[in-house]
This record gives sequence, C-alpha cells and structure tokens, in this order.
Amino acid sequence: MSFQPNPGDEVVINDIAYTIGQHPAAPGLAYAQAGRQGIVYQLIPRNGSISGAKALKVFFPKFRIPAMVYQSEHMEPYSELPGLQVCKRDVLTPERNGALIGEHPDLLYAVLMPWVQGLTWFDVISDQKQLTAEESLKLARALAGTGSAMEQRGLAHCDLSAPNVMIPFFSEVENLGAPSAVELVDVEQMYGSKMDRPDALLAGSPGYAAHRAVHSGLWSSYADRFAGAVIIAEMLSWSDSTIVEKAWGESYFDQHEMQTVSERYFAMRDSLQNRWGSKISDLFIRAWESHDLSSCPTFGEWFVALASANASQAEAAGVKEPEDQAADAANGEAASQTVASAPDTGVADSKSANGHHSSTSIPEVPPGQEAVVNRLFLQARALEDEDKPAAALEVYRSLYHFIPANSAMQMEVEAAINGLDAKLNPKEEAAQPVRVPFYRSKKFMISSAVLVVLLAGTVPTVKILADQAEVKQQEEQEAARLAEIKAAEEAEAAKAAALKQEEEEKKKQEAEAAKLEAEEKQKLAEAQKKEEERKALQAKYDKQAKYEAYLAKQEQQKKEAAKKALQEKYDKQAKYEAYLVWKKEHDAQVAKQEAERKAAAEAQRKLEAQKAAEEAARKAALKKKRAQNVVTLIAHYNKAYNAQIGNKTENALSYARDFKNLYNTDASYFKGVGKVAARMSAINKFLSNNNYNLPNL
Repeated sequence: MSFQPNPGDEVVINDIAYTIGQHPAAPGLAYAQAGRQGIVYQLIPRNGSISGAKALKVFFPKFRIPAMVYQSEHMEPYSELPGLQVCKRDVLTPERNGALIGEHPDLLYAVLMPWVQGLTWFDVISDQKQLTAEESLKLARALAGTGSAMEQRGLAHCDLSAPNVMIPFFSEVENLGAPSAVELVDVEQMYGSKMDRPDALLAGSPGYAAHRAVHSGLWSSYADRFAGAVIIAEMLSWSDSTIVEKAWGESYFDQHEMQTVSERYFAMRDSLQNRWGSKISDLFIRAWESHDLSSCPTFGEWFVALASANASQAEAAGVKEPEDQAADAANGEAASQTVASAPDTGVADSKSANGHHSSTSIPEVPPGQEAVVNRLFLQARALEDEDKPAAALEVYRSLYHFIPANSAMQMEVEAAINGLDAKLNPKEEAAQPVRVPFYRSKKFMISSAVLVVLLAGTVPTVKILADQAEVKQQEEQEAARLAEIKAAEEAEAAKAAALKQEEEEKKKQEAEAAKLEAEEKQKLAEAQKKEEERKALQAKYDKQAKYEAYLAKQEQQKKEAAKKALQEKYDKQAKYEAYLVWKKEHDAQVAKQEAERKAAAEAQRKLEAQKAAEEAARKAALKKKRAQNVVTLIAHYNKAYNAQIGNKTENALSYARDFKNLYNTDASYFKGVGKVAARMSAINKFLSNNNYNLPNL
C-alpha cells in the first residue's frame, strides 16, 4: 500500500511513535513538501513537542538506492557542523523496519532526520520579504561560514539553491537544535572523498547555475562556489528595496541572464558596491565573470570580507540613496529643460566641430542616466553642426554633470567646452589704434586758426599763421593715417595669430579624439580576441571532457561485459550441480512419498471415522444445548414480564437484556423455534421504549 498519510496518523519507527503533522496553511492535509527526489513529511513525537519534530523523506522509485545507508553513515559526523544538522540521518531498511516497509513499500530506504523549522530562502524571495541590513548580514555570514566549514573538509552540497537553504532565523518555533541562522537541506547529492558518485547528477537550479561551467551535472568540491556567491549576494541585497522590486520571481536572476551583462546584474553590483563596499562587490564580479567553478571566490574569502562589513553603514547608504535619486532626477529635469531651450534640430549622421562622426561611442554610465547622456551629447553635436556655438556650449556644460569622472567622454566634453569658449571669447592680444589727443586733432586745429584770424583782424601776420597751421594740420593728418594703418595691420596680425592658435587647438583636439577612438577600438579588439580565445579554450575543455567521458564509458562497458560473461558461466555450472542434487533428492523423495501416501491414506480413513463420530456427538450436544437455551429464553421472558407486572422496571430491563444477549448467540436457530422470535420482537420494543407492555406469551 502506498504511503499517503493523513494528519494525526500514527507511524512507529525504531520503536518510537510519531504522528503526521498538519499543514499550517491547509488544515486537513498532511504537512508535506515535495522536492526533486521525493516528498518530506513532518513527524511529531507522540510524547514530545513540535520542537522535536522529525522529517521523513520518502524517495521516488528512481532515487531509492540501497547505498543510501552507506552514504548516511558517512554523513553523520558532519551533522555537528553549523548548518548541516540534517546530516544526522536514519535510513529505513528491510532488516530493521521490515514490518513497516511491508505495509508501505514506498518507505523502502526512506530517511528520518531532524525537521528544520522556518522559511526557505525561496519563500523570502517569492514573497518579496525585504530584510534589514543587520538581517542580511547575519544570513550572509551564516551561509559563508557553513560553506567555508564544508570546503575545509572537501565537501560540497552540489544542489545549492533557494529552496534548499532554510532560514530557522525566521522561525516562530524555538528550535534548540538549530544554532545556525541558515540550514542546508536535500543533501543526498553531497560530494565528499568517501561519498559514492550518484547515478543521476543534477545540473544546478535555475537562477543559480553557472551556464559556462555546467554541462553534464555538478559533483565536485567546487560545485557550490558560483551558486553560493549568487545566494550571498541576494541575501546582502535583500535589504535594498530596489533589488527586491527588480527580482525575476523565484530567484533574483532569470536563468537566461546568468553570467551575462544585464540590468539586474548592474543593479546588484552597484547595490553591493554602495552599501557593502568594493571588497564584497569585487567578489561578486569575480564569480559572475568566472570561466569555471574553481575560479570563483571561496567561501572563506566571502567570510573574511563579510567579517569586516558594517550593517549600520549599509543602512546609512540605504537612507542616502533616495536623496541621491531625487537629486539625480532634479539634474535630469534641468538638463532636459536646457535642451528644450535650444532650437529643435534633427540628429543625423554628421561631423562635429572636431571632425568626428556624431555616432561617437559613449562610455558606460550609471543605469537611469544613459538616456539623458545620449540625448544631451547628440543635441550638442547637432548644435555645433548648425554653427550655434553658444547653445552647444550650454548643452555641453549640462552634459558634464552626468559623465563618470576620468572617463574618455569626460575628456572629450572638456575639450569641446574649452574650444567653444575660446571661440566665443577670444583673448584681446591685438593693439588698439593710438587715440590722437584732442588738442592735436584736425577739428581743434581748424577752430584755433579761425579764432586767430578773427582776433588779428587786418594784422599782416594772418596769412603767415594760416599757412603754417595748414602745413601742420597736413602733417598731423598723415601721422594719424599712418597710425591707423599700423593699428589695422597689428589687429589683422593678432586675428591671424588667434585663428592659427584656434586651428592648432582644433587639430590637437582632433588628434586626441582620434587617439581615444583608436584606443577604444584597440580595447574592443583585445576584448573580442580574449573572448574568442576563451571560447576556443572552453570548447577544447568541453571536447576533452566528452572524450574522457566516452573512454570511461567504454571501459565501464567492457568491465560490465566481462563480468556478465563470467557470471553466466558461474550460473550455468551452479545450475548443473543443482540439477544433479535435485535428481538424487527427487528419486528418494518419490519413494518416500509413496510410502507416506499409503500411510496417510490409512490415517485419513481413521481420521474421517473419528471425525464422523465427533460430528455426531457434537450435533447431539448442540441439540441438547439449544433445547436448554430455549427453556432459558422462555424463563428470561417470563421473568421480565412478571417484573414489569410488578412495576420492577429495572429488573425487567435486566431480564430483557439477558434474553437478547442469549438470543443473539444463535439467532438463526431461535428464529424458527415456536414463539421465541415473537418474544424477541417484544423484548426489542421494550428495550427501546420502557413504557411498552410485554404481551403474555
């Protein structure tokens, strides 16, 4: 019979009685949790409390492996490690639990272990239960400590994922046996030097499997490093409301995003950097960019980094983030207004003032600001192309606030701002024309001469003075003209020098931009080359692994074929020897059976005669007893009748019950004897209704 218990059903295992627990969220149903390999039921000791509950894991047929006994024996010493109390396991075997397994065959090789109270990390993520920074740090440290202790002993869980990480920290039931804030469950796939390799290997759980390393299953001492890094990062980030809201669903990452550049990756990386520091974010980046599991950080590295982490600093960063986001939003709005004030221009493929195409690559910027940077940068380029340097300068200045410090784009924008500023405000290096004093001006000289003529009247010297004044005036006019020509030449020379300097500055900027572009192209080419080399190396590793697996499979098949042939030979020899023994025994048995048959026939004849005599005696005794019982029944009825007539109801009821009890011992016989059946009917009515009057029969 299959094992499908109901709440309250009793199960006795190793002479201890347990009852099936009731699911807290579904009254009337057994408390059971289904996993990949089987179903886990909660067992509560009949004479104990919920804190001493046990978990009974009933495996699906594929995973009912006899070697589970050997594996559990080697796991038990590890139950003393924090987070591994489920390693204290008791396997149900036919030798010790034969009666129970005979009644429920599904319990063959089932495992009895401690029941871990609390939520799973899967529940925390699915319910979007945000943690405090202190809770995040405590959980992350506990998981790192458990992983580090396992690594030091050469152990690995091999299926580390959110459903397999329990959080007794959030349990409402006090569990003295769970000192760790986290506990690992589903340890049947555990790797260890003394463990047997499972027949069916798991390839990791979605949202926690490293796609670059997992091909045919996880079973090595490095198996937990990538998944552990992701879960620790989730625990630390789960005090950040932004990360909680961005979660994919049952895990933070979608499996298709694993080890790719995505919005969720940038958000988690930046959250770890801002709230917990560069040491922790660098460990996460190392794991994310690793090409194999051995390249991921060890749990010991995580534990050291978390030991120096500060929860209050993370809380302070969490309080500051909304203020920074508000400031960024205000800057973005101001930049948008600046762009809107400039003339609306089409952004097409064109060359900027520096001679570069408008599609110049824009460096990486924080998420949320990329759209603002793109819009401002292309708007400024378009304004330059339309020969509107003042508007372009304003847009560049607005853009400058959104660019990461020391980036290639920052240097390019700085150069554009300096060039436009120099173009709009050139330095006054050219000498201005020398101003002629008023007393030497042409107007003053003529006025002075006229005045002299009027004052002198008819004096003879008037003509002489007028001639001298005219000559002097001509000399001064010539000097002024020469000064103006000289000033114009100097101004032209200064303008030419300024244009030359501007051209040189422009060429310099173009050269720097070209250099930066060449460096970017070179970096991109190197990155592509490294990626191709990595892919080629990975393909080589994959091919080698497949070849080794093929050779191992061939060798195993050869060994199995040789073993099978030898076994067939042994089986044939054993069958022949068994036939010879059987033939000898069979002949002796036939002779013996013939003698026994004759003796048995005689014995049977005597036995049948004896049985016939006993049957006749039994029938006679039965007939006599029935006759006596009929007399007794009539007596009981009469006593009941007389007691009722005498108003002794209790006595009447007692006689009536005695009548009924005796009648039921042989009802089929008494039914056909005289009025006994009628008396029985009256007795039943009287017993059901004390006011009923028994008839006189």
